[in-house]
Amino acid sequence: MGFLGFGTRSAALLLCALSALAAPVKRAPWKHVQTTQYGEVAFGLGNQTYLANFRNPVAVLGADRPVASSQQGSLIPFTVIFAEDEVVTGKYLQDTIASYIEGDDVFSEDFLTGVYIANNGSSSGLRLDASALEYLSSLSPQHLFLDTSFESGNYSSHIVVTYVEAPKDSNLTAGPYAASISEGFITFGMVYRLYRDAYRDFLYGTYDSNDGQGTHNPVQIFQTNFWDPMIPVPSRIHSWGDPRPFAGYRVAIKDLFDMKGLITSGGSQAWAEITEVANETAPSIQRILDLGGVLVGKYKLAQFATGANPWEWQDEHYPFNPRGDGWLTCSASSSGGGCSVAAYDWLDFAIGSDTGSSMRRPAAVSGTFGNRPSQGLMNLSRVMPLGAATDTAGVFSRSVHDWVHFAKNWYVPELCQDSSITGLSPLVAPDSYAFPKRVLYLTEYLPLKNPAAEEILQTFLQNMTAVFNMTVEKFNMTAFVGNATDDVPKYPVLYNATGVLDTMTQYQVVGKPLVTQWTERYDGRFPPVDPARRPGWRQYNESYYTDELYAQSLAVKRAGVDWFESEVLYATAESCSESIMVWDIGTGGLPSYREQLLNVYPDTTSLLAVTPPGAGINGANLCPVYGCVDMTIPIGQVPYASNVSFVPEMVPVTVSVIARRGCDFMLWNMWERLAHEGVLRSVKTGRTAF
Repeated sequence: MGFLGFGTRSAALLLCALSALAAPVKRAPWKHVQTTQYGEVAFGLGNQTYLANFRNPVAVLGADRPVASSQQGSLIPFTVIFAEDEVVTGKYLQDTIASYIEGDDVFSEDFLTGVYIANNGSSSGLRLDASALEYLSSLSPQHLFLDTSFESGNYSSHIVVTYVEAPKDSNLTAGPYAASISEGFITFGMVYRLYRDAYRDFLYGTYDSNDGQGTHNPVQIFQTNFWDPMIPVPSRIHSWGDPRPFAGYRVAIKDLFDMKGLITSGGSQAWAEITEVANETAPSIQRILDLGGVLVGKYKLAQFATGANPWEWQDEHYPFNPRGDGWLTCSASSSGGGCSVAAYDWLDFAIGSDTGSSMRRPAAVSGTFGNRPSQGLMNLSRVMPLGAATDTAGVFSRSVHDWVHFAKNWYVPELCQDSSITGLSPLVAPDSYAFPKRVLYLTEYLPLKNPAAEEILQTFLQNMTAVFNMTVEKFNMTAFVGNATDDVPKYPVLYNATGVLDTMTQYQVVGKPLVTQWTERYDGRFPPVDPARRPGWRQYNESYYTDELYAQSLAVKRAGVDWFESEVLYATAESCSESIMVWDIGTGGLPSYREQLLNVYPDTTSLLAVTPPGAGINGANLCPVYGCVDMTIPIGQVPYASNVSFVPEMVPVTVSVIARRGCDFMLWNMWERLAHEGVLRSVKTGRTAF
């Protein structure tokens, strides 16, 4: 079969000479690992492991002649390149492949076993010049496919050329694929690199089944030597031409959010046993997909989104934090989200929920950016609830700019919750640059326990106030609430109301169905649930927890929020939130360990979720009570003496910032400005955040 020419005898002679001189290129052979129950093929290539989706391929192309079929069950690593001009040069091909290698962690030169040069649709009568022929000859692919829009010829070569025509509706994009050849047809399957989840932050990996229905499949492959799930990530090259704002973003999902085709377990094996596979994706997650994002896995969480300590987890093995000595807490309940973003460069974002602290504390201990948004900012349909009127959805990130970009595209008015759910006034969240005038330094929760960490905080406050011309005032929120008039709900009343909202919602939606079905299936036995939920569900009193009590509790919360927004954090003509609060939801610059006995050393370790002396409420509950926005910001790191590695390690230092409900974008605009000024920086993955 002839090789492609460009119409001159000299070109043919050149190619023949090059073919004779070209040395065979040694590439790693593919090795079959396993075939999954979904028909996908896991294979090794070089030192990496990949997953190929042949059940629902990306494209099936027809050839202009019979092509030698692949051996039964075999595949061919392939690279797709799109021609941008009518004349394809060697420099263009070389630069394109160099960009693949530099810009993508999935592609490798081993995928050049087969090369398909396609037409981007803007040209006809394509041809390769002599330099392109020379470069292709040096690559020595086993298969060279050209789009039928290329000029054909009859030139001898050791490279067999096949002309193929892509269907008009083909979804084939540039990048690496796995191909299978049979009876004159070439099937291109999407390829995912399988990363080892070495910190065991995930339950399992996920990928789009490409069935056209939005179904996702779980990856049922583990690294058996280390018991680690394997997480699939697609090539970033596939998204390079995609204009959507989340194109190519790799996102991990907390296993409270429905993804079509998967079971939403809530971190409970008992719940997973009685529930059905989700037949729809949660609207909040569907928006990520619609904007071009890729969902790579479900991550671990404290069972049913509780605030359980690491040593209280039973069904799941607690995730690992990459920071410091690797033995620090990941907090709860979006534990796997913050720690996975801190651990893996191949992961861009993680989506979690925050009812009591579950975004902000994991962000603090992992040294990542994380938010509890204003109450009602995100639709939570098809999300397992803890408290319908207190749940929120947030996002973890390592980069300020990426975090802001994600938030401004994800949180949109059409996805806000209805006031009938929140019990609050309709939410208005403008993209505001009306910055605050004051910073309220909450003295119940500050200064930070570690003086070195407090020094970092003070430097941050000085820089921030200088950029925005703000003043800092010490403020005791507990005293301010206590001195309010009698008609203002006080902390005990507000805390009790929030507890009712949370308790009733989760028991009615999750607890009661689980207890009822488990009892029926297993001769009256109570389901095996972690200790954070067992006593409350065992003793739940339906005669006490009535609809009337729920309505009363919702009204109490509404009264507290209205007072807070009129007397504490209020809007002015100049500011979305006249002031902001700063406090610490983290460890105060001290280590907090996953192992209980390591947290007993005074002044050297810190337990989370402890209400400081003199505070009327745990600071994490301020925004669940008052509906406000609270964001965790990494601002530095300090050394500590590790009780695990027994060498000095670094622990992240973060600050939490609260603004009035609806002023989320004001804060994000502040963080972007501070990043531009060099006050805030992106964090790294691994032991140290900076």
